[in-house]
Amino acid sequence: MTGRPFPSGDLPLDDYGLIGNLETCALVSRTGSVDWLCLPRLDSPSLLAALLDAERGGRLQVSPRASYHALQTYREDSNVLETTMTTATGEVVVTDFMPVRNHPGAPRALARRVRVSWGSVPMRAVFDPRPDYARAEPALQVKDGQVSARSGDQNFLLRSSLDFAPEQGRLAASWRQRHGEEVWLVLGDAQLPAWSWGEWNHELHRTLQFWRTWLHRSPETRALRGTPWRRALLRSGLVLKLLCCDPGGGIAAAPTTSLPEEVGGVRNWDYRYSWIRDASFTVQALYHLGFAEEARNHLAWFREICAQTEDFGQLRVLYTLDRKPAPPEQQLGHLAGYRGSKPVRIGNGAVDQRQLDIYGELVNAFYETVRYDKELSHEHLGWVRRLADYVSKVWSEPDAGIWEVRSAPRHHTYSKLMCWVALDRAVQLVSKRNPADPSLPGWKAEREKVRAAILEQGYSSRLGSFVQSFGGEELDATNLLIPLMEFLPADDPRVQGTIDATIQHLTENGLVLRYRNVSEDGLAGAEGTFLLCSFWLVSALAISDRLGEAEQLMERLVELASPLGLLSEEITADGELLGNFPQAYSHIGLINSALYLEAARQRGSGAQQVPLVGQAAQP
Repeated sequence: MTGRPFPSGDLPLDDYGLIGNLETCALVSRTGSVDWLCLPRLDSPSLLAALLDAERGGRLQVSPRASYHALQTYREDSNVLETTMTTATGEVVVTDFMPVRNHPGAPRALARRVRVSWGSVPMRAVFDPRPDYARAEPALQVKDGQVSARSGDQNFLLRSSLDFAPEQGRLAASWRQRHGEEVWLVLGDAQLPAWSWGEWNHELHRTLQFWRTWLHRSPETRALRGTPWRRALLRSGLVLKLLCCDPGGGIAAAPTTSLPEEVGGVRNWDYRYSWIRDASFTVQALYHLGFAEEARNHLAWFREICAQTEDFGQLRVLYTLDRKPAPPEQQLGHLAGYRGSKPVRIGNGAVDQRQLDIYGELVNAFYETVRYDKELSHEHLGWVRRLADYVSKVWSEPDAGIWEVRSAPRHHTYSKLMCWVALDRAVQLVSKRNPADPSLPGWKAEREKVRAAILEQGYSSRLGSFVQSFGGEELDATNLLIPLMEFLPADDPRVQGTIDATIQHLTENGLVLRYRNVSEDGLAGAEGTFLLCSFWLVSALAISDRLGEAEQLMERLVELASPLGLLSEEITADGELLGNFPQAYSHIGLINSALYLEAARQRGSGAQQVPLVGQAAQP
């Protein structure tokens, strides 16, 4: 068998592949088991959640009854997943996909095609639905090749040619499959169409064509052929597209909840929401990969939030994908948690935190629109004005900071940096439209106050580095963003000192921690190194023309991805992926770091550069 299960029955995260339909996603293991699926939306309650409890969570598994070796791959340039399982008597290929609902009649479903490529294989399937995060016991009924799982007013259907029968509270089927034979299992809601298997094969080809057309419609992706990290870039683009789970433009931070930052620990969060903070980096990544439509949709999502927010003091840190405040945090005590990591959480308590950096990220997202796409409308410029006015009033106050710690508010250097960004970008946007605008002098004055405060209180002469909070001596990886946000030029000694201090004091095995003073963040336990922070270091080194160091770290980070090219939030000292998976921010970091590296290579060759944030630092 494969999968290297832990004693709890859980599998390593790099044993999973991700599929989706731009409404929700599923995680499929190399053991042929769908272990995570929420229907109909990504932030809906789960139907299958063996990922969080191997015994009680629920799964849909198809695998040989004999010992086998498994290999997972994506069909070329797509999000269609293939799991090849080889036994002593034959080889079976399970193809998993979710039809993209981009044409009339496209079903909302997860489809699994099982084919034997040679020999014959004894097979087994298990269907164990557990609706509402395994809080509900569904009524199961088998009739005419269809399984109905009814729970309350919900009815889920599994269509198949298999003969399922009850087995200890779940349904199972066994059969021997020979070369050339084909079996299908299709899971969906009550509207699941009664298609022939030939029609499902047609839908598979249509889904493949959708992903390949989307990926290669951009001239930028075609131009990446000479880039060393082209495959990683394309896979990251496909992951981000999968997480675009709302037609209005919202992008989920991850498709999962409660995958721990420390095995057995409590740092387990629900990331199935969209964070304001991700805005400018996401937009930058999408634009640079040539996916302007997705970038515009993401900006439209934030514009809708601005339109519905009368008082920017009430702006939330994160929202559901349909632009509602994320639900309050709950704990699901009945689930064991991934590898025993409890509590399992749904909702996110950070929704009620005050994090002043989000205003800078939001204004910077509007700034990125002008940089890459088009001018702002009068209404959008009005929101920029209101945001700048608000930041002018509150920048000097403490907050919870970017890392959403549960300790008392502090004067976080990064929060002040992003307040400076909000004022700086507002000045640039408004002065371009009207150099005599009466708001400009006040914003410029506040911008200089923020700048002076950061330089005087956010920098430690003893460490030769910017620090986590005013007057402190603790380092924080967010300070690597200072040159990328154009606060100081990359060759400023304070920037280089911060990079060097990060490498010396804030890394483990060459990878970057968020911070070291975890005992002060209001949470128990520890965590691994953050992949996003390591990508920030790559970008900071690249913009500093420390190309050799940047490339060496980039090569290592790309190698740390799963065999399918997927990245989690964190990684342990021995290379194990941890945290919610796959993580949008890690893939955004990969894309932007690769592009900063490419710009640095072009600078070295004298070629024309792509205009990246941080290339024209303010004095």
